[in-house]
Amino acid sequence: MGFEIAALLDEASRRAGGLSDFGDAAFRPALEHLLACLDREGGLSAAGRTMLAARIVELLKNRLILEDYIGKHPEILDESNDDPIVIVGLPRTGTTLLQRILSCDPRLYPMLWWECRYPAPLPTDAASGEDPRVALARAEVRAMIEANPALLAIHPFDAEAADEEGMLMEHSFMSFFDSYADIPGYTSWLWSHDQTPAYRHLKRMLKFLQWQKRRRGIAAQRWVLKAPHHLRQIDVLFKVFPGAQVIQTHRDPLETIPSIASFVYNLWAVYMENPDPVRAGRQWSDIFSRGTAETMAFRDAQNAERFLDVWFADTLTQPLAVVRAIYAFVGLELPQGVQEKMQGYLEDNRREKRPAHSYAAEHFGLSAAGIAEGFAAYRQRYLLHRPA
Repeated sequence: MGFEIAALLDEASRRAGGLSDFGDAAFRPALEHLLACLDREGGLSAAGRTMLAARIVELLKNRLILEDYIGKHPEILDESNDDPIVIVGLPRTGTTLLQRILSCDPRLYPMLWWECRYPAPLPTDAASGEDPRVALARAEVRAMIEANPALLAIHPFDAEAADEEGMLMEHSFMSFFDSYADIPGYTSWLWSHDQTPAYRHLKRMLKFLQWQKRRRGIAAQRWVLKAPHHLRQIDVLFKVFPGAQVIQTHRDPLETIPSIASFVYNLWAVYMENPDPVRAGRQWSDIFSRGTAETMAFRDAQNAERFLDVWFADTLTQPLAVVRAIYAFVGLELPQGVQEKMQGYLEDNRREKRPAHSYAAEHFGLSAAGIAEGFAAYRQRYLLHRPA
């Protein structure tokens, strides 16, 4: 039985109390193509189909609630967020660590996992005073880790910590759905279609979250965002966020790509009947090979001062020195009290407290020679002859 877009839209409307305004209709072609590829290529298990259908309905419901809030509170769109600090790089290059260190600074808005997972407000229990979305997120993360403890070896899941905005980008249906299932047709569609609507919707959702933060008494200056997905659309990022400044992280793809393949394969295994680790490895090596190449081309054609390069080894060995370089780049002072908070975070969240991530490149159809060939220009520029 295939996914029916009309049924999904109707169910979302029903769950949103009859709301019918989904906002910019640009999401519909993306959703239609995603559903077609999931049906035709996805090889979904029965459980995977059920889970993805539920997630799509939830995303559509959130779109309805967002538009309803904006209709009632048009001042949401007055929130300013043109100038985020955006961390991009291959997964496993220290992007999460940097984002969480910077999020120790109260002058910067963090993208908290629970906010990203549940962007629409829920009724608050006056007795507890806690946003009920926090408890939902804690329970969800706990269930994920209990079901597969190895997840912590791949990513430091924490419901109340900063994380990437990928779950927000899912609301446009132009995001990393190809990490959930083997849908190369959808990947090709993403490369060939303008994703400006996705980034505009991300900006709209960030305004919504920022408005909510300010109503909770949280007033900062800039967002700290991070997502490897932006490597696939770096030009659109700058188009929609004209004041963005990008921190690009670097680590040898010989070390990162097999780990990425393992992560994607494990995600595919959640939703697919018989995922192929070789297809996961080769597809995602190709995705990031193209993403890094297009980012390099964009940088070559634009002003160099929009980017700051950071190397993973430095983030591990001298994190506060890296942070000071970032603050100089974005034009912020780094008060002693903020440095102390950052140092405390580092001491409390050492990597050795999490299990090691074990994988073999060959299991995913990858070889050192193949990765080196696919990332030759990137490795030459940033790794083999690291700039002074």
